[in-house]
Amino acid sequence: MPNIVLFSGSSHHDLSQRVADRLGLELGKVVTKKFSNQETSVEIGESVRGEDVYIIQSGCGEINDNLMELLIMINACKIASSSRVTAVIPCFPYARQDKKDKSRAPISAKLVANMLSVAGADHIITMDLHASQIQGFFDIPVDNLYAEPAVLQWIKENIPEWRNCIIVSPDAGGAKRVTSIADRLNVEFALIHKERKRANEVDRMVLVGDVKDRVAILVDDMADTCGTICHAADKLMSAGATKVYAILTHGIFSGPALSRINNASFEAVVVTNTIPQEEKMKHCPKIQFIDISMILAEAIRRTHNGESVSYLFSHVPL
Repeated sequence: MPNIVLFSGSSHHDLSQRVADRLGLELGKVVTKKFSNQETSVEIGESVRGEDVYIIQSGCGEINDNLMELLIMINACKIASSSRVTAVIPCFPYARQDKKDKSRAPISAKLVANMLSVAGADHIITMDLHASQIQGFFDIPVDNLYAEPAVLQWIKENIPEWRNCIIVSPDAGGAKRVTSIADRLNVEFALIHKERKRANEVDRMVLVGDVKDRVAILVDDMADTCGTICHAADKLMSAGATKVYAILTHGIFSGPALSRINNASFEAVVVTNTIPQEEKMKHCPKIQFIDISMILAEAIRRTHNGESVSYLFSHVPL
């Protein structure tokens, strides 16, 4: 592939390497380090003049440092005369701060969108945004890819009794995602309605739908402290489900998440590798991952060649 350069930020080197291998490219030379006062320094080690540049950086780990590093890398490539800079952000940072849900709350996702545009990004490729409207915070094209085709494939390959399963959303916000998967599998769906007192703390839950004697599959776009999904799993087991699986696109797993999962009644908690999971899988044997590098790689290839990306919304590239 001529005129394309792929750079990796420091947030998720493994995913970047998988994408590069899939495209048959070498990752571009870039050195990211910190000065002693913790300022981020980025040195692009090869010419990008006239090139189509893709920078892969996920919103995980040290989120603010990684975001700043991405902005600096975009700007460095932009002022080094690259023809186009695309930020590939598998897990979009600050995506949960997308509306004014109380007085004086910031809309930080919009701020991040402005920062990326001002830094010089011409195009954004991301995955399973927390709210699709975040695409409207940008004035540049945004491709919001879906993990759904890969999730459907995983369910069919790994859950033998998937024809008798029920897809469950742990909150009302994920209803659309869940109904879409249930339709594609031709099974029923259920909802759990939750009332929150404070952020990251769930008060009480109400199950809407019948899960008795079925395999319940909880589907959500992200799990952070895992309070919601662990509560939901207990609710489903007490409502008569035979097994409970959780499938999440972004497994953030911060704070007490891993111990909660270990103590909960899950068969497996399945996440994609938009966020590195190797360390967490060592501490929590229930976590399994779906590789989505081929979806990102195919999106990069299609974007570079000026082809349509919409095929990826319903198919996993072979």
